[in-house]
Amino acid sequence: MSLKVIGAGFGRTGTLSLKNALEQLGFDKCYHMMEVRNRPTHVPMWAAAHRGEETDWDSLFEGYQATVDWPSCNLWQEQLAHFPNAKVILSLRDPVSWYESIMNTIYPSSTGLLTSEDENLARFGQWTVEIIWDRIFDGKMADQNHVIDAFNRHNEHVIKTVPAAQLLVFEAKDGWAPLCDFLNVPIPATDYPRVNSTADFQKSRNPSD
Repeated sequence: MSLKVIGAGFGRTGTLSLKNALEQLGFDKCYHMMEVRNRPTHVPMWAAAHRGEETDWDSLFEGYQATVDWPSCNLWQEQLAHFPNAKVILSLRDPVSWYESIMNTIYPSSTGLLTSEDENLARFGQWTVEIIWDRIFDGKMADQNHVIDAFNRHNEHVIKTVPAAQLLVFEAKDGWAPLCDFLNVPIPATDYPRVNSTADFQKSRNPSD
């Protein structure tokens, strides 16, 4: 199975909603960070890919038609080179809102795993720090301007590099119409998925709240 859709947008730009939307549109399955938790053998494969080592993309994405979110999104260029007919979706949101969401959800959640007594969770936390917070943002997550600059530079590079006919710049608020038009599929009768807000994320970590 060849990858048909490559998500180039960073995490917390509506990627879980986009995953659900793509799967609803028939691009099933869609890879997302949540998949890695269920596939521990993928962790070293992604670590190697982020070090620039040769990657067996066909094996990594076996059974998937699409991918969004980390650990995949910042390696979109390598994936597009391997799957040249795939379409690229750059999911975006307001940079300040995005930064605040990161700092209230996945950053503290992942770094908190570093002190876990569960060795597997601690290793997962370390892997996340290495491939995302250190590699992409230089470990300077407290520096809002630095992190937002990295976010903006990534997005600008995608827009400048991907052929216009293969690229959709998309925000969740845009809904089904541009997404379905881009992918040449009918618009569903249901509302566009809206899941994993900051409140949803925090409640899932504190179910008694």
